Amino acid sequence: MAFCAIGTFLEGGRGIIFKQQRIGRYGKPFNVLKFRSMRPVDDTESQTNWNIGHDPRVGPFGKFMRRTSLDELPQLWNILRGDMTVVGPRPERPYFVDRFSVDYPEYAMRHRVPVGLTGLAQVSGLRGDTPISDRARFDNYYIENWSLWLDVKVILRTVGEVFRGGGR
Repeated sequence: MAFCAIGTFLEGGRGIIFKQQRIGRYGKPFNVLKFRSMRPVDDTESQTNWNIGHDPRVGPFGKFMRRTSLDELPQLWNILRGDMTVVGPRPERPYFVDRFSVDYPEYAMRHRVPVGLTGLAQVSGLRGDTPISDRARFDNYYIENWSLWLDVKVILRTVGEVFRGGGR
């Protein structure tokens, strides 16, 4: 985490931690913590802009952190606070939860469990610009078939993705 904090500071100055409102279990909002990989234009942009994978404001170190998912390490604090768990559906911003819940009725069902740092949909390649219906299907499969062994498999696959640099 110190490496990420120093790299973030060297690339973009102060404000290394980025807070963003997300929706957790039972639709309860909370602030997720991340290392800042770019500076949003304003709060509205950070809450409603879907994909910034090719945004020129993301510097080389920010791209590295996103690719390896190291930008998400501060979410360990969210886990300790009880906002999240290690494995579960990934939390989303309120604007998109509202949109996706209308367009995909099964999407809202994923909020019946705590959200997670990693999830079955993410380790199955459903990140970035991938169909929301597929993500909801994988998240609901995880919820309905939960086991400690499934959590272990998701965690092991997550570690593999981090070392492979398979992030967005």
